Amino acid sequence: MRGGLLRPSVTDRLLDKTQDLMREASATLIMPRFRQLADHEIDTKTSPTDLVTVADREAEEWLTPRLMDLLPGSVVVGEEACSADSSVLEGLHGVVPVWLVDPVDGTANFVDGNARFGVMVALVNRGVTQAGFILAPVEDVMVVAVAGAGARLDGKEIRGRQNIPFSDAFGDYSSKYVEPPLRDRLMNACKKSKGTQSGHCSAYAYLDTARGQLDYVLQYLMSPWDHAAGALIVSEAGGAVQFMDDGSAYTAVPRAPRPALAVGDKMMWQNYRDELS
Repeated sequence: MRGGLLRPSVTDRLLDKTQDLMREASATLIMPRFRQLADHEIDTKTSPTDLVTVADREAEEWLTPRLMDLLPGSVVVGEEACSADSSVLEGLHGVVPVWLVDPVDGTANFVDGNARFGVMVALVNRGVTQAGFILAPVEDVMVVAVAGAGARLDGKEIRGRQNIPFSDAFGDYSSKYVEPPLRDRLMNACKKSKGTQSGHCSAYAYLDTARGQLDYVLQYLMSPWDHAAGALIVSEAGGAVQFMDDGSAYTAVPRAPRPALAVGDKMMWQNYRDELS
């Protein structure tokens, strides 16, 4: 983000080192397991379809102390640590900087040998997401955003598609966890757009929206590690991520499932929301 407006704790060195750590975790702990997982390296958490692998756990364990060392006094709130101990989430209510970590977003895709999974990291301070990082390991691309400084894919500024009417828009809606009747209502509303996919990976949904390959994303399970990095990246690429019920902007706090709409063009958010309501 050289030449951009950096938040006080977000230096070029911090940005570079965070990316280095994510790439190293991917190269040493995640990618060697891709399409190589043994049965005993795959486990479940809250349900038979809520998967976790040895790659998820080892990558988060490896990243945690190293991220804290990058920013002394910070803490890590990781998906797998929270799964084991929900009190870890309390870190988001403190006054020290928090690293949110999703070591393998799209674990089901990873297990299936589908290349659309990612590593997600966000830096949050007093409820404000200061920096967001998404690494797509198989594609080998990294997107980074700093609040107020734009979003960049491998160093090049990116922007979501602009001025696309909903009838020409393409979206992502993974309905697996959405409860009826909302699930079917949203599915029917999506049919008014050009088309949708069910990517089952927030990392790729946000990445593709920010770089103009998707126009909108419907989200429902709002775990902070799934959305903080991507919401900032989409916003800094000219889009918006807001809750459908009241239009409030996404913030990185624990919350119950709640439908949210991400769009690549912030000026089209209300139009898309009206079409989907």
